[in-house]
Amino acid sequence: MLFLLISCFSFIFFFKSFSFKPMKSEGKMLLLGPWFWEGFSSFLVSWFNKGRFAVSMFQVPLKMPLTKVNLCSKVQEIVEEEGEGPSLLDLPELALECILERLSPAELCSMAGVCNSLRDRCRSDHLWEKHLKHKWGRVICEAACKEWQCHITSRKRPSFLDQRNQKGFFGSLMSMWPFSWYKPRCESRNKPTTCLPVDSIMALYLSLESGKFWFPAQVYNRENGHVGFMLSCYDAQLSYDSKTDTFQARYSPFARRTIEESIHWDRLRAPPVETPAHVLHTSDCLNDLKPGDHIEIQWRRSKEFPYGWWYAVVGHQELCDGNENRCRCRYSGERIIRNYTVVLEFSQYTPGSRWRQTIVNRKDHREVGNEADGFYGGIRKLYKEEEISKWKQLWPKQIFD
Repeated sequence: MLFLLISCFSFIFFFKSFSFKPMKSEGKMLLLGPWFWEGFSSFLVSWFNKGRFAVSMFQVPLKMPLTKVNLCSKVQEIVEEEGEGPSLLDLPELALECILERLSPAELCSMAGVCNSLRDRCRSDHLWEKHLKHKWGRVICEAACKEWQCHITSRKRPSFLDQRNQKGFFGSLMSMWPFSWYKPRCESRNKPTTCLPVDSIMALYLSLESGKFWFPAQVYNRENGHVGFMLSCYDAQLSYDSKTDTFQARYSPFARRTIEESIHWDRLRAPPVETPAHVLHTSDCLNDLKPGDHIEIQWRRSKEFPYGWWYAVVGHQELCDGNENRCRCRYSGERIIRNYTVVLEFSQYTPGSRWRQTIVNRKDHREVGNEADGFYGGIRKLYKEEEISKWKQLWPKQIFD
């Protein structure tokens, strides 16, 4: 075999010097041009690829024109000769779509690495929207989507290295050595489309799963159920830890930043209203409140702190015995308000505690309170049984003073 290889290269070297000279053969002109060497090179490559001898044993650097093109064509010929089984892409569109819809996120990511066609299909928004809603729908809200859009915009802004694609001094500078050798990962590939679009639902899902995207949500009983926050819900920035299936939260009260770890899913919710934590919520349910209604009310320790939402129940007036027929704590039959004051009870505290009750004015309700007892803000009535049962599940084992 070694002798055969040497003979082949001797043959190439000998005729290379006469490649462009006319030669007479039985009265005809024979021209050994580039087309001859291209065909001969293709023959050698196909011979090597079919395993007729191991080229790797000799480590000879071959420089042949169009080797890559010929190699690909020969591989295709070999595959056609040997025959190949049915491909997943040969399935009808509907069948292939049904298969992809049943794949998990991890399986979709694996399938996207098979080929370009499957990559584009597996990144489709309609496939990832289902997974996003199933896992993250309870904690992702409109505010989180807006923050994600801001995150996308910041990532799309041209960086310093992107200036080399622009005209002018910086474009010329970045195109010169030693900057010209560097290209971002996406640009260094033959097909930039292999990079995941930052504005895709798949990108959002993977950013949430990896914990790279901190999103706004609310946490029940913050700081591991601290007594001072029982039956409350506060805004926080959250990051997911896929290893423990828990979250890390960042709270931003006045003068210090509190971080809490190992928060489980059952302590999270998406903000039910779009009111920011430092803004007084507009109460639109005051005229509908009656004893027994479940509500959430904003409360903060001082005016520098953000609001948290606290669970309470509408109670009866002091002089009311609680009898429905004689109760004057709500509307009359003609829907005329008899009493403008509303009693709110926080039953997690003992009777007589200064935190047990507060009174608000349903006609002209504003933030009320003082530095000693805190400040009460807007009220939202709970209409869904799901919200009410959630607060009952969080009820403490004992009441507090």
